[in-house]
Amino acid sequence: MRLNCAAIPLGLLESELFGHERGAFTGAVARKVGRLEAANQGTLFLDEIGDIPLELQPKLLRILQDGEFERLGSTQTQRANVRLVAATNKDLSKLVAQNQFRRDLYYRLNVFPIPLPPLRDRSGDIPPLVMHFVRIYSERMHKQIEWIPREVMEALVDHSWPGNIRELQNFIERSVILANGNTLRPPIGELRQTTEIDSFQPITLHEVERHHICKTLEQAHWVIGGPSGAALRLD
Repeated sequence: MRLNCAAIPLGLLESELFGHERGAFTGAVARKVGRLEAANQGTLFLDEIGDIPLELQPKLLRILQDGEFERLGSTQTQRANVRLVAATNKDLSKLVAQNQFRRDLYYRLNVFPIPLPPLRDRSGDIPPLVMHFVRIYSERMHKQIEWIPREVMEALVDHSWPGNIRELQNFIERSVILANGNTLRPPIGELRQTTEIDSFQPITLHEVERHHICKTLEQAHWVIGGPSGAALRLD
């Protein structure tokens, strides 16, 4: 089971994690079991855990340490035994230093950290990822792509992929959609355009502002509101 913490509105994240009782808030017409309770005796993957607000972090720490929690709107203690796997694109140690992430929760999560370098620093992973995505989307779209030209693979390996695996995955999906026959011929020109945009140096004030807003949105993963959203960063 998985949950993207950055994709859930802040007001609903507590209910999504811990569940709620009927009448706990406006619109709560029935009891809801949260993800932690539903993952009892199993594994829960929390993506973008760095976006969990400070007020929810003690509750998450409690279930990690004691296996106990309360549904929203309830005083009855529930128990759950959950293996938690977490991921984030943020440096949690820096957030701890900035008092934006609890130190005790950070150490509780930091049992077996696996740092993942950006795709540009592990270009050897690109060919097997390309083959993997081609196989997935070929089966999904009922196509038989059996050949990737060498020059195509070299262009994919040489690209910096600022959007990392998600960008590569989306590019391969688009390439499979456009493919005719059994040979993958992706729109390599789009990669060059992306590189030019990333290296673009603004000149006018309007271009500076637009460039800064776009970069901030990318850094915030297009989340606009909330403590980690682009709106707060842009004031």
